[in-house]
Amino acid sequence: MSKKEKQAEKPDARQAGAGSYAENTEQQAGAEQLIDENAEQAENQAEPEKQEEKAGSASVAAEFAEAAQAAVTPEEKIAGLEAQLADIRDQLLRKAADFENFRKRMNQEKANSIEYANQSLLLDIIPVIDDFERAIQAGESGIQANTADLPGFLEGIKMIEKRLISQLESKWGLKRFSSAGEAFDPNRHEALMMEKSPDISEAVVQEDFQKGYMLKERVIRAAKVKVLMPEETGTRD
Repeated sequence: MSKKEKQAEKPDARQAGAGSYAENTEQQAGAEQLIDENAEQAENQAEPEKQEEKAGSASVAAEFAEAAQAAVTPEEKIAGLEAQLADIRDQLLRKAADFENFRKRMNQEKANSIEYANQSLLLDIIPVIDDFERAIQAGESGIQANTADLPGFLEGIKMIEKRLISQLESKWGLKRFSSAGEAFDPNRHEALMMEKSPDISEAVVQEDFQKGYMLKERVIRAAKVKVLMPEETGTRD
């Protein structure tokens, strides 16, 4: 055989080897795919079995629990119920004691609020009392020294009164009202005297004997007044 023929045979051998390698690779891939498919199928078949095993385990646990309950004697059940009842009774007693303490505390606070409700008002009045005390001392000293200044003393008393009325009105809502010239209102006025007059057509307050007072919008003391009444007209049958 010549050299040229031998060189021509060599490429054919290489091609044959490559074809055999490719064929082996395909066979190996097919085998691996078949193994994966078999494993997946086996896993799918095993899943229901696992679920059945879990269900069986739960059933067995329930049976054990029922058996344990059945094993408890009536005396033990009664003892357990009595213990629960004692615990509930203790809780109720504690709640009742807490509520009683709360009620007593609220009643005490309410009583204190009522007893000392006027404290702020009285603290506002005390300085006015001090002013009256100083005015009285000044008047007594002037009389003893024959230097009494009655107009000055009177002016001081008026200033104290004005301060008191202003403070009570601005801070506490107490208002003093005059009624002279107003129409008579039985809700605001108390008639002490009445006089007929031909010059009016309805009852009118002529004079204040004692001024009235209102707390915010409520009359707390009616004014004592003299009332002019219209004269009756016409004749009676």
